[in-house]
Amino acid sequence: MGKVIAIANQKGGVGKTTTAMNLAASLAVLEFKTLVIDADPQANTTSGLGHDPKGIDTSIYECMVDGIDISSIILKTEIEHLELVPSHIDLVGAEVEMINLDNREEKMKNVIAKVRDLYDFVIIDCSPSLGLITINALTAANSVIIPVQCEYFALEGLGKLLNTIKIIQTRLNPDLEIEGILLTMYDVRLRLSNQVVSEVRMHFKTLVFETIIPRNVRLSESPSFGLPVIAFDADGKGAVAYLNLAHEIAIKNGMKKTTDA
Repeated sequence: MGKVIAIANQKGGVGKTTTAMNLAASLAVLEFKTLVIDADPQANTTSGLGHDPKGIDTSIYECMVDGIDISSIILKTEIEHLELVPSHIDLVGAEVEMINLDNREEKMKNVIAKVRDLYDFVIIDCSPSLGLITINALTAANSVIIPVQCEYFALEGLGKLLNTIKIIQTRLNPDLEIEGILLTMYDVRLRLSNQVVSEVRMHFKTLVFETIIPRNVRLSESPSFGLPVIAFDADGKGAVAYLNLAHEIAIKNGMKKTTDA
């Protein structure tokens, strides 16, 4: 049964989508069969993996609201072993449409259950909110990765997210764990970045991944070409960092394969 990992933080601009698509691509390069689910109405993971959201007729929205079979909408990507469940702007309306449904927090869990056995990892890119779609993702997930940018206000809102996770653990998903806190947008030249790293490690200790994601131009450019960074600049710092993160997660979960980076 595949491990389901949500990428969540209600703060925008912390690297959720960058992490979702590049971690998923790196796991696939390590020959883990990986499904990435775009659960953000902005659909940036969809476009970043080479699919135009304007051309998407059926997405995770229809699966959750209308009961469409998820296996019928899975798309191939440029990366072997990596597949995509797309999103589009209609997902904005899902929260309103689902509000009166029974077991509305478990819609995504039920959708994913139909295919999770086919994958080693299922990665969910969440929207920058703590709304019903993100709650669905956390209810469906085995664990959550929390990206935290190495900038001022890095810990702002993190307490609220951790409280939401505790509520979900209590009421909806007692098996939900924190996979790790991921430091992103790190600039070795800035004293502030180093201070944030020290502060986050001091507060959260072993919950923080060893891997740190650098601020990197090629990492920012790759989505505009519809490619994860490992297919755009395989030897760059961004690609190497996400490949290291994939190794770290695989080892943590006892799923290390023989393929070397």
